[in-house]
Amino acid sequence: MTSDADTLATIASLRESLCSEATPLPVRFRALFSLKHLARHETGDRALGAIDAIAAAFTSPSALLKHELAYCLGQSANLAAVPHLQKVLADLQEDPMCRHEAAEALGALGDAGNLEILRKYRDREGEDIAVKETCEIAIDRIEWENSEQRKAEKLHQSDFASVDPAPPMPDSAQTVQELEKDLMDTSKPLFIRYRAMFALRDLASPPDLPTAVPAVHALAKGFADPSALFRHEIAFVFGQLSHPASIPALTAALSNLEEASMVRHEAAEALGSLGEEEGVEETLKRFLHDKEKVVRESIIVALDMAEHEQSNQAEYALIPEAPKVAA
Repeated sequence: MTSDADTLATIASLRESLCSEATPLPVRFRALFSLKHLARHETGDRALGAIDAIAAAFTSPSALLKHELAYCLGQSANLAAVPHLQKVLADLQEDPMCRHEAAEALGALGDAGNLEILRKYRDREGEDIAVKETCEIAIDRIEWENSEQRKAEKLHQSDFASVDPAPPMPDSAQTVQELEKDLMDTSKPLFIRYRAMFALRDLASPPDLPTAVPAVHALAKGFADPSALFRHEIAFVFGQLSHPASIPALTAALSNLEEASMVRHEAAEALGSLGEEEGVEETLKRFLHDKEKVVRESIIVALDMAEHEQSNQAEYALIPEAPKVAA
């Protein structure tokens, strides 16, 4: 059994790797995912130490890394992450991609105490559209989380452990076609459309389900949506699924130089999760020198993920051995 001292030493070591600009980006990401695991599954000082270690890296100039920090804090299920996330959302000098992720993370934590700040930035004049839309979805998610409707709904047990921006539609006989209709109906609230998105994701896993390929094709239609936030979430879902049928749509999104960088970067990382599939690595390498920094950095991380996919290692984030603590 790991002692508190060993775990805290591991956290300190991971924090050092994560926060050092001299550490290669893929190593920093692996350190982050290790800290995310500890933040979610440890308790007390160990969980707080992991959360503080993640938040310490918000000083980085990398928007890609910082948006991932915010995501991981949202997955911690620990309200100690709230002040860090509120600070990022309130920082108008911060990259909108990071602020949107901080808003989404506050929604994932599900605490009604965050409604005030989310409403403030949803309604702020001149606010970035992706931030506004994310705040809207996060508000709806928190209100749903704390509602009677939530208690009444029977939700399908998902294959995915992530806390999503919206829960899937409740268990019902909804077909892929019906969900696709909800997904693409721009007159509906984004929260409802996201629920259809995550229900389609669940119909695509495991990949040999008869609904899997039709669900992937339905999701791919979401790349035609006018909202960059919505398109980026489609790419994120494809990254979770790692279904080969998504490769053409992801390749098209990454290759479209007119596409928003938040969508292209997510498409790159999703392709990284499909790294063992023929042609994917070659596609990724074409964008190593992309004009967008967040895309270039995503390619580096995606190629590391692709290498991992081909290596048959069980876990992408390897938690290093803690240094031995003197008695």
